[in-house]
Amino acid sequence: MSEIQTKLPTDTWVVATWDEYIQAVESPAYEKAKCYYHNGQMRVEMPPVGNDHASDHTVVLFAVNLFASIKGIALNGKDNCTYRKIGFQEVQPDVSYYIGENADVIPYGTSIINLDIYPPPVLVIEVANTSLADDQGEKRLMYEDLGVQEYWIVDVRNVQVMAFAVENLGSRRITESQVLPELAISLLNDALRRTRQMNQGQVGAWLLSQFQG
Repeated sequence: MSEIQTKLPTDTWVVATWDEYIQAVESPAYEKAKCYYHNGQMRVEMPPVGNDHASDHTVVLFAVNLFASIKGIALNGKDNCTYRKIGFQEVQPDVSYYIGENADVIPYGTSIINLDIYPPPVLVIEVANTSLADDQGEKRLMYEDLGVQEYWIVDVRNVQVMAFAVENLGSRRITESQVLPELAISLLNDALRRTRQMNQGQVGAWLLSQFQG
């Protein structure tokens, strides 16, 4: 186990037992890492996160919260929250949301969200700058298994959001959110493109006009 802890490659999937995974992620060396476990493999993603990733993360989170507030949709978001199904799976998406009747299901005081007790989030978002292939591949399968209802990938380099509806252990591309009705994915893409020419305050004002229109 010491070899896994000291020589663990990052940003790739490594075969490991659940116990090995827990020992590794509880190591001080990975205190600030994002960690995943799925199908007997673990993945550790180490900081730092660059400007482009962090900026698009902020814009998409703001857009979802603003849309829900204007449309009166019950919603609670989690930033880099950890979800654990003991012995089987652990995920730490960039952004996740409980929406509608499940909006308030996670009480304050909860640390790692135990999926043997609580339902999975409704919407999960991964921001992909250098990790696009994995977000489209293994992580997509991981969230299908987890049972989320919708999965978005923010493709930083191509300035777009790819949205998937998840059902029956599969997923398909969608152009409008099903968990945030009437939210067109093309509008999010427009917002991201605008951030390349204007500041986030200006983009936020534009989103407000679109959502209220």
